[in-house]
Amino acid sequence: MENMYNLNIERAVLSSIIFDPQTYEEIAAKLRPHDFYLPFHQYLFAAMEELSKEEKPIDEEFLRSKLVSKGKFDEIAMLDLLSANPITNTAAYLSEIKAKSSKRALATLATEIKKVTMEDDLPAEEIMNLVEKKLYEITQNSTDEDFRESKEIAFAMMEEIERLKALGNSRLIGTDTGFKNLNEKTSGFGKGDLVIIAARPAMGKTALVLNMALRAIERNEGVAFFSLEMPAEQLMLRMLSAKTSIPLQSLRVGDLLDEQWSQLSAAVDELSRKKLFVDDGGYATIHHVRSKLRKLKARHPEITLAVIDYLQLMSGEGREGRQQEVSEISRGLKQLARELQIPIVALSQLNRSLESRENKRPMLSDLRESGAIEQDADIILFVYRDDVYREAKEKEKEMKARAEGKEYSSDFRKKPEEEAEIIIGKQRNGPTGTVELVFQKKYTRFVDASHSPAFEVVYEDSNVDMREGHIEIPHI
Repeated sequence: MENMYNLNIERAVLSSIIFDPQTYEEIAAKLRPHDFYLPFHQYLFAAMEELSKEEKPIDEEFLRSKLVSKGKFDEIAMLDLLSANPITNTAAYLSEIKAKSSKRALATLATEIKKVTMEDDLPAEEIMNLVEKKLYEITQNSTDEDFRESKEIAFAMMEEIERLKALGNSRLIGTDTGFKNLNEKTSGFGKGDLVIIAARPAMGKTALVLNMALRAIERNEGVAFFSLEMPAEQLMLRMLSAKTSIPLQSLRVGDLLDEQWSQLSAAVDELSRKKLFVDDGGYATIHHVRSKLRKLKARHPEITLAVIDYLQLMSGEGREGRQQEVSEISRGLKQLARELQIPIVALSQLNRSLESRENKRPMLSDLRESGAIEQDADIILFVYRDDVYREAKEKEKEMKARAEGKEYSSDFRKKPEEEAEIIIGKQRNGPTGTVELVFQKKYTRFVDASHSPAFEVVYEDSNVDMREGHIEIPHI
């Protein structure tokens, strides 16, 4: 048990504060009362915090008075503390206290795991969630990050500028989105970005992000995909359709020509060697995602993109309502993206209220539980296809006419390729506006529109590359 605490070090740190109260703020920025082992030391440090907030002197008399009033004063422990030699360089002492605090927390967690497993007989899933949550709290408590100095920041920024210079005139400085027109407006998804892609049902929410994932693994980058709604096999089926230009329906029933079988076999062989990792367990909390993604990134540094399909299916740990849970999830995803230095793309639902508007193009206020999501996201993209609403409107007219015993002739015709809009509703470091794509329905595939898209920007940028885009032609 001796390696779990060191009372002499605790006394030295607390004694230093009493002899020089100016050091309290620096020490309080790194320690909490529970980091001390001896209960009296915990009470004393908490009393120091109270006195600091009350703007009273942190000295022996005020501390004694504060603890006596709470019935927590210990004369002998106080004398032992005051007899300790105060120290001037506290950094090593603070690290030692912090390390031993973490060890005690881990030992307590081990005991708690045994209790909930053997005595309380909780479900395994609930136990694992508990362990992940507690481990994360211990990890956060053991983190001792200080301010970054100007010298280090300046050199880091210089390295980044040199990296960008090496790219030549390319405007792509982040992770390739897979779409030229979107890259031009976003410069790619930045490291540490939380990207939200939102749409109403049937707009191709999932198809777009699968296209992005496919392009990434084709570039030999790694992709982590948390699929909470669709089995991994269905995701792969859609990817194969997009890659081979074999209609998805044909793949589903195995109705293929000989050359298509060869094409499919080659595509399967190629994708089997790529770094795509899918978690399709159908259940995830922020702690679950954080734990799994940290481990995966450590084993596979080539991971450049993580996808959550979709955010509203994630479970929260909060007990204060769904709004608080979503806030915890979105903030957690943003922090994780920054920690791992990769963009995290999370799909999100939109409120049904937009269906009652004449113009059904989404806006930020249409995001479900939008407050926290809108605040935490670096980029928010909306997927919109006008033909989806036009077709629904025509069907509604036809049904109404039939109910009234009338004939109805519609001039609406389904098209194999539909115009699609990616509406940039928010971009922390760039303009908002609309990027035009084409949706090839048979292959569940989005491609760049062949013409240069109309794009309204919030600010003007004379360096924007407005060259013509290109369209991908399906294999015949």
